[in-house]
Parts: sequence; structure tokens; C-alpha cells
Amino acid sequence: MDELLSVSVGGAFVGGDRPVLRENIDDLSRMVEEADVLLREKGRDDVDGFGWINLPYQDLSETIEIGRWLSGFEAIVQIGIGGSALGNRMLAKALLPPFYNELDASVRKAPKFYLLENPDPKTAVSLLDRLDLSKTAFIVVSKSGSTTETAAHFLWAWQKVREKMGERASDNFLIITDPRKGILRKFAKSTGCRSLNIPESVGGRYSVLSSVGLATASALGINIEKLVQGAKEMDQRLALRSHLWENPAWLLACINLLHAKAGRNMAVMMPYGDDLADFAEWFAQLWGESLGKEGCGTTPVRALGAIDQHSQLQLYAEGPDDKLITIIDVNNRPLFLLPDVVDIDALKDLEFLYGKALGDLLSIEARSTASALVKAGKPIIYLKIPEVSERYIGALVFFYEYVTALVGFLMKINPFDQPGVEQGKRYIYSLMGRKGYKEYVKEVEEYFGACQKMEIII
Repeated sequence: MDELLSVSVGGAFVGGDRPVLRENIDDLSRMVEEADVLLREKGRDDVDGFGWINLPYQDLSETIEIGRWLSGFEAIVQIGIGGSALGNRMLAKALLPPFYNELDASVRKAPKFYLLENPDPKTAVSLLDRLDLSKTAFIVVSKSGSTTETAAHFLWAWQKVREKMGERASDNFLIITDPRKGILRKFAKSTGCRSLNIPESVGGRYSVLSSVGLATASALGINIEKLVQGAKEMDQRLALRSHLWENPAWLLACINLLHAKAGRNMAVMMPYGDDLADFAEWFAQLWGESLGKEGCGTTPVRALGAIDQHSQLQLYAEGPDDKLITIIDVNNRPLFLLPDVVDIDALKDLEFLYGKALGDLLSIEARSTASALVKAGKPIIYLKIPEVSERYIGALVFFYEYVTALVGFLMKINPFDQPGVEQGKRYIYSLMGRKGYKEYVKEVEEYFGACQKMEIII
């Protein structure tokens, strides 16, 4: 049986005067086993929040059919934010060729792909002005249908397309939302727009392996069957590992909990390679929104190797001992051999690079960074995947969703809600004049008034 990923945790047991010890891990054996049982039982019962664990076993036929329809457009714009966009960005970055939108259509063989996330008017106006709207598909993703940023972009796009296409505007829209309720579900029914469901038991940050992430992936030529198969294999293998020291998800959950208790309140995710840059971005939402509540959680920090060796590594190595750093390496990369420039004597000091491969250099940098951090007494986790392809990305995504949920249970919090986010939404609704939220205006005035005190103008 070939590997899906490997996790090396020896570097996690360094840490100056606050190391995590093997016996500390052993003490959590029963707790993490009980957390695993809870996760699987509630997943099997499709309890709210737990439904993501069933996504590897879904029927993909409807999503693939929608993907074929979408692939006939010149461009696709997904309108969403947070979990309704970050997973799409991550999959596209990892599994599409670099500079994908700049490729000639004959090479790309699929639509261009854009995301509308942040409600910055310059971005929205510029994007829609440069597209042929009659040949562009818009995917609107919001489970509730009332996510403010998504709703604003949707209204703008809908009106622009309607001005261009009239009554046929609905032919260019796909709605991905709750199967039964919400503004967007009503809209889809009234206009005849195509639609896909977000499973009721799946939350946004755990939704990348649902229609939210898979519809665009399928349209862009990503093999979503292999993607989901990788997640399925990961789930099945984790289910067979009943001993703490043989189950990497259990082990990472315990290690993260113990380092948090030891005062390491930052979780650095540092993949090596541009194709995994947005995996760190996706992880940051998954980790932060799942675990940051009731005074618990560790702050996710996005980093990218080798770039951040020249930005953050100095801090990681010699700054405060307040981080647990995860390095992700890839076994098989394109080689791209460097030339031997032996005819230019001025470059003689660079001959150590002659004939070497860029892909090998990236892995050497990952190993060197890990070594330097351990020497500095800073704890690390070293994770490797065989290659960046659908199967292994699917496995990696499911693995970190699983680890995150387990850490939440070990912290005795609910990893599937986000009460802090909801408070901010209520304030936004109140200031934008939404009915039923007027009572919150005074709260905003009070708390934002406190922010504005002691203003200094220069």
C-alpha cells in the first residue's frame, strides 16, 4: 500500500525549558480515542457540523454534470468569501498549471477562473469590465444566502449580466446554497437558475470537498473523483489506526494541544512550493475559526518556503518560543536542471549550483530549515506528501480537517461553530440597515467610539 503522506514528529519534542514529552502524549491516549469515536459516531448520524466526514463517499454525478456545463464558458467567476472561496483558490493553485489564466485557450482547454471575495469596488468593477459577460458563468456560493459580501457582489453581477442578456441572465448563473431554505434557494427557484446543494450538516470551512469546491474544480479539468478518492483513502486508513503512536491525526492533535498548553500559541504552516501557498491560507481559516473560542486556540500563521526563510525564519529561530511550526515538503517535483556556465569565470563561486535541480533545491531548503529550527530549540512537525496531485491533495485536506476537529474536542470546544464571526455579522447588518438588526447600532457606536478615542492626526 503506497503512502498518502508521512509525518515526522521527532522535532516536536524540542522546546527549551518547556518541551513536550512522550509521556505527556501517552497521557492523552484515552482522550483522543474518545474524541475520535465521537467524531465518527456523530458523522455517521450526520449531526450538524459533522457532515464533512461523509463527503468522501458522496455521489459526484450531478457535480460532474454541472462541471461539463460550466466548462463551455470562456470564464468562470465564483462569488463567495471565507469557506466559499478559500478552498477553490487552494485547489486551483495546487492543481492547475502556473499562470493558468494567461495560457492560450488551446492549451488551457478550460475556462479562465476568477474569484470575487473582498468587497473592494475597484476589483469588482475592473473584473466585470474586462469579461464578456455573455460568455461568463457566475457561481454564487453562500449557505445562508445572506452573507453580506457575497450578496453585494451577486447583486452587482446579476444586474450587469441582466443588462447584457435580459431574461436569459439566469442561464449564466449557478447557485450553491442550502438545499431547502435561504434567499439564494428562493432566488434559484424563482428564476430557474441551475443550483447545487451544500449539505446541511457541512459548515463553510469544511466544505471544499463538497459542491462548493468541486463544481469549479471539475469545470477547470481537475479530476474530482481522484480528489475525493484521496480523502476517502485517508479516512479509511485513519479508521484502521487504533494506537496513538500509529495514527498521525491523533498524534498531531495531541502535540498541538500540548504545545498550546506550554505557551506556544501560534501554529505556523509553512509548505515548500508555490503550488501549496494557498493551502496555508485555507488552513489558516480552518484552524483559526474552528479553534479560536472560549479563550482557546492557537493563532495560525501563513508562511511559504523558501520565501519566508528570507522574511520570517529569523523570528522563528531566535525570537520568542511561542510557535509550533509545520513544514510541508513534496517528494517528487519537476527537476529543471540548472546549466553549467563554465565559460564565465566571474560565476565560478556559483558552480555548486551547476547541474543541480530546482526541485531538489526546494526540498534541501525545507530540510535545512527544519534542521536549523531544531538546533535553535524550536519545535517542528515535518510532513511530506508524494506529489502535488489530486489524490494527495484530497488526502491532505481531509487529514487536516480531521486533525482540527480532534484538537477542538481535546480543548473541549465546538470546532464547528463561529460565534465571534456571527457578532461581527450582526453589526454589519445593523449599519447597512437590514431589518431586525437596528438594536445593534448603539453597540457599534459605543465600541467603535472606544476605538476612536485618543486619535492622532498628522
